[in-house]
Amino acid sequence: MNYFFILHLLLALFPILNQVQAQQIPMSSKKLDTSKEVHKIAFGSCGDPYKDMNIWNSIKAEEPDLFLYIGDNVYQIEEKNLPELKELRDAYNQLAINPEFKRLRSSVPILTIWDDHDFGLNDAGGDWPYKAESQEIYYRAWDIKQNDPRRHRGGVYHSVMLGERDKRLQIILLDTRYFRSPLLKTDQLDAPYKERYLQDHDNQKTMLGSEQWDWLKEQLSKPANLRLIVSSIQIIADGHGWESWRTLPKERQKLYRLISETKSDGVIFLSGDRHSAAFYEETENLPYPITEITSSSLNDPLTGFVKNIKVEPGPKRIVLPFYESNYGVLQIDWDNQTVKLSINNTASEKVRTKSINFKELQSDS
Repeated sequence: MNYFFILHLLLALFPILNQVQAQQIPMSSKKLDTSKEVHKIAFGSCGDPYKDMNIWNSIKAEEPDLFLYIGDNVYQIEEKNLPELKELRDAYNQLAINPEFKRLRSSVPILTIWDDHDFGLNDAGGDWPYKAESQEIYYRAWDIKQNDPRRHRGGVYHSVMLGERDKRLQIILLDTRYFRSPLLKTDQLDAPYKERYLQDHDNQKTMLGSEQWDWLKEQLSKPANLRLIVSSIQIIADGHGWESWRTLPKERQKLYRLISETKSDGVIFLSGDRHSAAFYEETENLPYPITEITSSSLNDPLTGFVKNIKVEPGPKRIVLPFYESNYGVLQIDWDNQTVKLSINNTASEKVRTKSINFKELQSDS
């Protein structure tokens, strides 16, 4: 056997193999029929493609009409903050070839939005220099077509309207990364309410950017019976100093004010990010009480890297947090005008629940 010939052949093929490995594997999912009414939605966040992903089997067994993957949809082996973003591409490809996820997306439509780790860098915002490169990777990874509106603007925010007549569900997925202003860093690391960031009342700072704010107003002005506003980071939660809308309180009030001004009935908030799950409720500065359901993490829960977990203050939290792997489910009963929210563990057991009547989500005027 000519070992020198084989060696030269391998050396010649190495660049080609490298190039193939670097190519993005598109993750298409079952086509979403926007005319059909939706009865069950599953959602989750914070999934590490290099860890056990059997939870996708539990989610598939739910037989949801739709799955929302709402941030930190992949984690890189190392975030190098380099323009090539090779580790981000690799992480997406690792998810793409995962057999459990492939089975889910072959039978369930999937909508996505990113958070910091699939945006590309921990806690990164609008000033991150490689966001355009990351956006292109996102488009290719999630097989977003050239005629999609997201292909022709900054950020990956988008919305869909599902169902018809009196059973219309609007899903609004916000981009809290691409435009977000730098956050005010803490003056006391790991102190309660100050773990990483302080509240910043600077009028010039933004969470969504002017273009996305204008777009959101337009979306909220459309008629719908139920609306899911999806934010990768928590909106209502006030009990911590990690990333959340709390860090830019004037932007959060702007969101509440916009819901009031547009008379947007039927709003429920969905969020992730925290590696734990809970329900929150806001009653002030809104036309009606709004519930937020936070679901995180799919396979990288807080119990996996924090010992002796202490329950953080939760002035707006209405249940105890759940710290193990989990996913969220919304079950909509259009005939009885109710929606049931649940946090489910890996065995598909409901560990936190809440029911809401549509009448509770109506403006007074």
